[in-house]
Amino acid sequence: MNMSRMNRRDMLRMIAGGVGMVAFGLTSSNCADIPHGSAKKTAKRPNIVLILADDLGYSDIGCFGGEIATPNLDSMAKEGIRFTQFYNCARCCPSRASLLTGLYPHQTGLGFMAGVEFEHGMTGEGFEHGTPGYLGYLNRNCVTLAEALKPVGYHTLMVGKWHVGAREGMLPVDRGFDEYYGILQGASNYFRVDELAMLRRNRETVESKGEKYYTTDAFTDYAVKFIDEYAHKDDNPYFLYAAYTAPHWPLHAFPEDIVEYKGKYMVGWDEVRRRRFDRQKELGLITPDAVLTQRDLGVEPWDSITAKEEWDLRMAVYAAMVDRMDQNIGRILDAIKRSREEENTIVMFLSDNGACPEPVERTPGISPGPAESFSGYLLPWANASNTPFRKYKHWVHEGGIATPFIVKWPAVIRNTGAITSQVGHVIDVMATYLNVAGADYPKTYNGNDIFPLEGKSLLPIFEGKTRAGHGALFWEHEGNRAVRQGRWKLVSKYSDMGIHFGNDVTRYPNDWELYDMEADRLEMNNLAAKYPRRVQAMGEMYDRWAKRCFVEPWELLYTEWLKRHRAR
Repeated sequence: MNMSRMNRRDMLRMIAGGVGMVAFGLTSSNCADIPHGSAKKTAKRPNIVLILADDLGYSDIGCFGGEIATPNLDSMAKEGIRFTQFYNCARCCPSRASLLTGLYPHQTGLGFMAGVEFEHGMTGEGFEHGTPGYLGYLNRNCVTLAEALKPVGYHTLMVGKWHVGAREGMLPVDRGFDEYYGILQGASNYFRVDELAMLRRNRETVESKGEKYYTTDAFTDYAVKFIDEYAHKDDNPYFLYAAYTAPHWPLHAFPEDIVEYKGKYMVGWDEVRRRRFDRQKELGLITPDAVLTQRDLGVEPWDSITAKEEWDLRMAVYAAMVDRMDQNIGRILDAIKRSREEENTIVMFLSDNGACPEPVERTPGISPGPAESFSGYLLPWANASNTPFRKYKHWVHEGGIATPFIVKWPAVIRNTGAITSQVGHVIDVMATYLNVAGADYPKTYNGNDIFPLEGKSLLPIFEGKTRAGHGALFWEHEGNRAVRQGRWKLVSKYSDMGIHFGNDVTRYPNDWELYDMEADRLEMNNLAAKYPRRVQAMGEMYDRWAKRCFVEPWELLYTEWLKRHRAR
């Protein structure tokens, strides 16, 4: 339901209160996974809507503890299910690659970023050239969700940020999508999309036009248009992938949205973290005895800050961007409801990585908000956005990879408002959609061998059951490494600052850290010294996975990147 501006705050409190009162009966354990194709039988295969936010922190939305008005997402949580331990791949391109393919990002050619070519060659298709894990685009040894769903009759539609390859032959319409409107690259001006972002309507280059143009709104205009057109086009269902750029920098928002939040963050990041943490306990997202992680060492106490109004404005604009995204998600939910197919439409929402601490400040002297500005909300507010976790986007500690994940599907999810602690990962989305659509995962596609699917269906969890989870999950990004095996997590940070933070030095991996995720989800008590054999065994598991999935030593890739960067 799309709430009006007049009652958004009251609705938020009402919905959040209802969500916080549900019973949390779902727990993690092992049992046999539900067989392929055993989704609840309906007259028509479900429509599928996948909504992705960009750089959204774990605690930003209301139903995950935030104070930002997100009544539409909160209503999804009340009518569906939330996952407290769902994971992405720590960065936009890798997460999108895994989400689209059901593989680990290095298997798809996107172990780092789209369009990035290291010096020892990244040319040509397939694995006969360059380093396979770091091609900078989706290779031909994977299939996208659109390519996998089309054979069983799905109309495949996309709006928003692609960012998994922008060369000819690699556009969304080349990888299975019937319709597309959005940007092929990463960040862009929200009010006037710059040429480098490559705004496209299918294959055609288009311009952002209109005095009130705003990418979040424009993406939704097309999403709603697609739903209205394809919901009853024929007897076939549709798959819609809505990949917003919000709230990724630059901080751009309409004045009428900013004014709703300006002044509300004068309490400071320390107080915002405390309030969000308390609310997460009330909602049942974290255990009552949990202790909040310490403020990041790179963040000053709020009381010592002098330019408080400037910092308040940064977070106010960011909050306005999240608010606006939620309003637009409401428009999508309304279109689904208007189609009279809400009951049999599965809607998922998640973020591509944790909050972004990147020191983006390209227009000093211009306040965030208008089209002329270009800045981020920076490390202190990112620390608050990721409450209660440590670290951020780039790293594979929980602050980098834990995502708010909400699923609504009235035909199947009966335990509405539930919170599950069962572990999931973006690689599971492909397996889930194949399961509910009755589709097969191909061994070959267009003459290319396809890597075996890494994900597992989430359907048993939607049905209120306990699924047999992954034996282990793995991460690598910019040398940051992790393994999650049951209750145990082995993790290593490559350094505290990377190439995006101006740290132009040779970097080497830090030691492994070991955490008991059942007793210590916030990663505060390193048990590596206490359990050296477990560290060794899990480390060896990681090494085998890294070799299998084309992970390269980051120090070698980084050194070559520096050579190229300095030669320009």
